[in-house]
Amino acid sequence: MRYGSGITALVSLSVALTACDSDSTAPKVPVNEPLEVIEASGDLTAALADFTAAIGDPANGGGAGPQPGGRREIRWDAVPAERTNTDDFPIDFFNVTVQSGLITTTDGTGFRVSDNDFADLNQDYADEFESFSKVKTFMSVGSRRMTVTFRVPGTDTPGLVNGFGIVFSDIDRDGTASITLFAADGSNLGEYVAPVRTDAAGHSFVGAVYDRPLVARVEVVSGEAALSAATDDVTDGGTQDLVITDDFIYGEPQPE
Repeated sequence: MRYGSGITALVSLSVALTACDSDSTAPKVPVNEPLEVIEASGDLTAALADFTAAIGDPANGGGAGPQPGGRREIRWDAVPAERTNTDDFPIDFFNVTVQSGLITTTDGTGFRVSDNDFADLNQDYADEFESFSKVKTFMSVGSRRMTVTFRVPGTDTPGLVNGFGIVFSDIDRDGTASITLFAADGSNLGEYVAPVRTDAAGHSFVGAVYDRPLVARVEVVSGEAALSAATDDVTDGGTQDLVITDDFIYGEPQPE
């Protein structure tokens, strides 16, 4: 009996040592792998419910931060009339005027919040785009790109969020709208592509969630060209897929 116990102990030790040696050479899961990537087109109800649950409750609205948890949501309808349908929307409006910790910049000439799906810029856009949360939408001026960074709401302190998601309108070609997330040290956390529209409303969503506040910057690509009076969508006789944005959803910004 004692002899048998000794054999068992030796076998157990051997297995443990083998496991340790195996663990030292086994591939490791990337530290910055997202917990969840959620994408959808058409009816976004279930996808948005999954995303908001993953990123955290409650929706904190506007107000100074940081809050201990939860999320911020930008739907553009808090933008007053004098800041709507113009090309000079303030990049820090959603950190200073409405304290939600969001800063937007672009390599174009500015930003525009629209209450008519940019039909005042090009009348053909009225039939191309559709707001998701009524009625205002958002897009950079003179570019298809924008950069989103975060602040502790109401302050100049750089912030990190545990995830970011965005609603796009009118993606007609695969790969023409995406988000690329970056950590504070500039490391690329991955590019996530929004799916092509699948119904008449034309809405698509993509978002990524991490296990901790990690995201410092998001590069957003909306379509293949900038909006303009002379540029039509591919479904309206143009040669390029035009896309606009609506809701932004992100975790409560925490100080770096």
